[in-house]
Amino acid sequence: MLSARRRVRARSRGHDDRVLFESDTADLLGWYHTLISFIWSPGNPLPAGTGGSENYTVGQVRELNRRGIPAQVVTVGLGVADGRDEFTDIPFLSLATLAEVSELDGTVVFVNEPYVVSTRAPAFVILHNPPPIREREWAFVADGTRDRALIATSRYAAELWSRFLDIDVATISVVYPFAEPCFATQPRPFNAGGRTRVLFAGRLSPEKGIYTLLSTLHIDIIDQDLDLDFMATTAGADKPQGKIIEQLLGAHPRVSVVPTRKTPAAMAALMAEHDVVVMPSNSQYWHETFGIVSIEAQHAGCRVVASDDGGLPETDCGGVILVKPDDAEALAWGIRAAAAAGPLSVAARRDAGTRFTVGQSVDTLLSVLAQPQPIPAATTVQQLEELIAAPSVERAEPVAGRQP
Repeated sequence: MLSARRRVRARSRGHDDRVLFESDTADLLGWYHTLISFIWSPGNPLPAGTGGSENYTVGQVRELNRRGIPAQVVTVGLGVADGRDEFTDIPFLSLATLAEVSELDGTVVFVNEPYVVSTRAPAFVILHNPPPIREREWAFVADGTRDRALIATSRYAAELWSRFLDIDVATISVVYPFAEPCFATQPRPFNAGGRTRVLFAGRLSPEKGIYTLLSTLHIDIIDQDLDLDFMATTAGADKPQGKIIEQLLGAHPRVSVVPTRKTPAAMAALMAEHDVVVMPSNSQYWHETFGIVSIEAQHAGCRVVASDDGGLPETDCGGVILVKPDDAEALAWGIRAAAAAGPLSVAARRDAGTRFTVGQSVDTLLSVLAQPQPIPAATTVQQLEELIAAPSVERAEPVAGRQP
């Protein structure tokens, strides 16, 4: 294999010149020569410790760089105040305007939002969220996905988007999220108190089912069981609705609220101190496309009680209990079942840790980026319209007296 020593620096238009890694093994025929740029939502900083799309994006970039494949997070309109201070090992590039994306070399991957902007090479979109429910947003999404290669985070999400966009589900690739290695290796401290410790680690927002959990706390089989301890983090409390929910949780005598964990290692340590992680995601107007918290929790040895909806059933690594969504009674019985089963055994946790790894995810991503992409439906429609509009060819008539 040909090799070359390479120094990869943070790209930030003169604001930063950190050398992030050096590689002795650069495959001159492979992806080592293609910079992969993940375009974060314009006008929004990349937050730490708030959700799956952030963990997915940062983890992908980190693993690609570890392999010697240049990758970066691209933010728009924020300068250096774009969240990079929370991710000192990740290359950032700050653009002044979205139009500058068209000047980027290499592979462009939009995260979440499919903005309409030209790119030098065919671009990709990773669809972390479900399709919008508001009609005013439909045209934006349809236009932005029209000529892009689409990536979903679960089979469920691929089917959901294929129906919404009216395209063949086979044209949407699936690249699963992952748990960082620290979740599977984090030691679990001895539970000296013997009480069952239940954690809500999602964002403090309605779609994550926090109101269902609050209702569950008043179901008799939970309210009367004083051997259950409940904890939630402040993830999402920086938003207006999150601030309200944080106050509601803080006022409840059965719930302890702790600061959000902003690194995978810190979250792994918190999960390892618990026995059950609940994910009562809403199904009325939101469908979880995957649920990265679920696999992180199982890698850390926790049971997971999750809504039987969306992509959550695909997160089962051997420790998931599925319950009817938006049902406080069902969630209560799920928590009881998880408490009775106890945390995962050493063998079950070890097996869980072999599924949904960052290595598996990046392998799949690189395969998707390298394979020939299907012709977008919009291109096919345009070609058909051009064919229909083309002038017809007149049929030649034989000349009289001549044999055909």
